[in-house]
Amino acid sequence: MNTIARPTLVVITGATASGKSSLAIELAQHLQCHIISADSRQIYRGIPIGTAAPTPEQLAAAPHHFVGMLSLEESYSAAKFESDVLTLLPDIWSKDGFAIMCGGSMMYIDAVVNGIDDLPDISTEIRQQACDIYIKGGLEAARAALSKLDPEYYDIVDKNNHKRIIHAIEITLQAGVPYSSLRTGTRRERPFNVIKLAIDFDRQTLFNRINLRVDSMIAAGLELEAAKVYHLRHLNSLNTVGYKELFAVIDGNMDRETAIARIAKNTRVYAKKQLTWLKRDDSVIWLNPEDSLQTSLNIIYDESRKTSSHT
Repeated sequence: MNTIARPTLVVITGATASGKSSLAIELAQHLQCHIISADSRQIYRGIPIGTAAPTPEQLAAAPHHFVGMLSLEESYSAAKFESDVLTLLPDIWSKDGFAIMCGGSMMYIDAVVNGIDDLPDISTEIRQQACDIYIKGGLEAARAALSKLDPEYYDIVDKNNHKRIIHAIEITLQAGVPYSSLRTGTRRERPFNVIKLAIDFDRQTLFNRINLRVDSMIAAGLELEAAKVYHLRHLNSLNTVGYKELFAVIDGNMDRETAIARIAKNTRVYAKKQLTWLKRDDSVIWLNPEDSLQTSLNIIYDESRKTSSHT
């Protein structure tokens, strides 16, 4: 067991295709600790290619949690993730002084590190009601519904982010009060240290990596994977880049070449959003890709020694 004054959660985050999983596994082997996946899609079974889930070899290289644990039909949330991770961590730390949380789902990471507002669980009926607004009327209908239900939140929400808009509609309908009235933004104290790291590729190199990853996914059988879950395309778990475009091909609304190009483009757009989120977070330590492992280890041990000297 690693002897440190307080347990430490090492967060490996960053844009998609930036090498988070590989770095996390290398660190876990050096620190002899477990990895917690903070990915809102890798948590589901049956879609490993499109979610770039850890391979069997990677899973065998270090203990992983929250990978392939849910069926596509099950719903999950950042609040549930916060609760589940905080329940799990003491057990991990009873054996190891470190734990690694790796992923690019920023709301999941923030929920564990900073806490999340207490929000009601969404019933299946309310979830379907909110989803129907978007399915039947598109983004404009969802915007109009949120503007009426919660004009305060509507003023600040990303008007092009349909997931955020639908989520706010769900919360408002379930709680019976505007979503904005439930958002406190209060940061919660945690009984552990947090070190947040991200690999800093230049934009063009990152985009090239994304393009290569999409090609690799197609070669690995992403189209067949999408076809196998096509009958479940209405589920929120499949409302994600890769599957949406290939479902359009199956529906006859898009040709294959366009869909593959669109997957790469939409993944690049998603990466930009991830980077925008992270650039607002002053606690993130950006790593040079060339020496990310050694730099990470130096930072982790330095921070641990600082904490030990202050206790």
